[in-house]
Amino acid sequence: MERRTIEAYERGAKGYVAHRQAYAPDGADAFAAELPPGGLRLDVGAGPGHYTALLGEPVVALDAARAMLHEVPDRAPGALRVQADVAALPFRPGVAAGAWANKCYQHLEAEALPMALAELHRTLEVGSPLALNVFAGEGTRRTGDEDEFPGRFFTLWDPDRLTDVVAGAGFTVEEVRVEEARPGWPPLRVRARRARTLADRVGPGMRLLVCGLNPSLFAADAGVEFARPGNRFWPSALAAGLVSRDRDPDHALRVHGVGFTDLVKRASPGADELTGDELRAGVARVERLCAWLRPRALCLLGLAGWRAAVDRRAVAGPQERRLGGVPVYVMPNPSGRNAHATPAALVDHLRAAVALA
Repeated sequence: MERRTIEAYERGAKGYVAHRQAYAPDGADAFAAELPPGGLRLDVGAGPGHYTALLGEPVVALDAARAMLHEVPDRAPGALRVQADVAALPFRPGVAAGAWANKCYQHLEAEALPMALAELHRTLEVGSPLALNVFAGEGTRRTGDEDEFPGRFFTLWDPDRLTDVVAGAGFTVEEVRVEEARPGWPPLRVRARRARTLADRVGPGMRLLVCGLNPSLFAADAGVEFARPGNRFWPSALAAGLVSRDRDPDHALRVHGVGFTDLVKRASPGADELTGDELRAGVARVERLCAWLRPRALCLLGLAGWRAAVDRRAVAGPQERRLGGVPVYVMPNPSGRNAHATPAALVDHLRAAVALA
């Protein structure tokens, strides 16, 4: 989270206690009722704990501002307090049974939200509910002296784009609702559930966006794209100079500008289970992703999927159709089941995709 916003909350913690409250207590109660007894719940961006006590126990109040966390015991004395950035959660995978995130992720730049939600996906166990509240609108805002807490940064969210981002982060979206009746910036409420799949690893400035057809169940459970030992992607990517660490997609994005997504987010034992409708809907989502984040090129791994969704006569290589204005390179699936694609050919394809970028 950006430093100026954290500093505004550090300075304004006492005033926030006095002038703010839990505006949607019924929503917090309903969220808490979904969680299993004893399941750890996260209050992400807890502030002074206005909602923390409503979420039940055991509960973690997480906030980037230490002054806010000092106020939490007055409302939720049993809460564990953790100072951390929402973009770098200090928890082991699958530790939490649910996450309540009220008006905290809106303080991130829009392009940073996919990776922040990927962190949350990693932290939640499969099937866990997510309650995500931000403000609806367009663009960004910085509050001035007219605000009780000046200097705060906000990203306002279009409901359709936020739905795409949450789904891309590996969540099944169950409800998206804008409260138009509220004055000012209307609240945008998303209810979703952590799916057994992979979260997109995407961000601004990508030189190449690698797109699989869909995650295998093995990869979804490992939390790493193309994770199965027999898959040739990572050995080929290392040999091609695309990445420098094996099976480390976060390093690939951060150091090499190589992002990862999937045409279809639903994990399955094999890509042959995917339907034409799923593939076409996936192409539409990835096209919107490319139009937004503008990677220099998209490399889709799975010629059969591209043929089923876009061009049944397509051959491997650069494609006539672009997605969101981004050039597309299609190559064979690197799965070990695809014996027709040799390791040397896969390396050549990845090098050609980088050259296209």
